[in-house]
Amino acid sequence: MPYLIETFDRENSYDRRLQLRDEHLRYLETVADKLLACGAKLSEDGETADGGIYLVDVDTRDEAEALIEADPFHQGDLFREVKIQRWRKAYLDGRSYL
Repeated sequence: MPYLIETFDRENSYDRRLQLRDEHLRYLETVADKLLACGAKLSEDGETADGGIYLVDVDTRDEAEALIEADPFHQGDLFREVKIQRWRKAYLDGRSYL
């Protein structure tokens, strides 16, 4: 069952995000088989990230929690909040799953 993980960065943490970014990207490579989609949420300037969205294909909420907790962004205390919710895949890459 897919899950949506939405993260929200702490205030004034952009420098911390940049410090952790390379390690975060290496981590994503190790879980790429579980990622349906993943990316940063951007401010209106289109440049500054302040959180992220992960669409993950795992069987349980516990697995979704473990995946985000192992992320260097999470371990580096970047996030002020993490929301995890089941997600129904209706359309992905222009393909219907209904």
